[in-house]
Amino acid sequence: MAKTRAQRKAEQRRRQAQAPAQRDSEARAQRRTQAPESAEVVEAELAEAGVEVPPPTREPEPAPADVPAPAPSRADVGRPASADEVGAKLSRRDRKRSEQEKRARAKESERRRAPREVAPERRRGAVLGFFASCWAELKKVQWPDRETLVQASAVTVLFIAVAAAYLGALDAVFNFLVQHLL
Repeated sequence: MAKTRAQRKAEQRRRQAQAPAQRDSEARAQRRTQAPESAEVVEAELAEAGVEVPPPTREPEPAPADVPAPAPSRADVGRPASADEVGAKLSRRDRKRSEQEKRARAKESERRRAPREVAPERRRGAVLGFFASCWAELKKVQWPDRETLVQASAVTVLFIAVAAAYLGALDAVFNFLVQHLL
């Protein structure tokens, strides 16, 4: 069934309201995933700008690999052994939910594809039949929104004004010629 103009406008407003929020979240996600500039790049940019760069400080050396990890704290007691187990539970739950959604979509698709019962045509007179068919065709029309209507009306009025000026000028010229010839 065709959507009404109000429904299309409401959808357009929803999309416009969601667009800035979506762009903001994408920008935040992109900022979070960007690699930070290295110190060498920053030093080179500062040197090009003419800023005095202090001498580099010594960075602490990383801990050797043979040092054992610290003992778990009391807060870690009762937690799963690994994050994989938590991910597996969530994925099972998500998988089950997606399967339910898929079945619901399949049912809805099946319902939409099913042939509709054809209503028997009512017998009407010629005049009533004409008006009923006119009304049915008017329901199918995609009516323009206000902006399109104003724009099309302005173009029409402008064209009529130009055509009227052109025909008026021709009429004046021919009137002048006829008056002087006779």
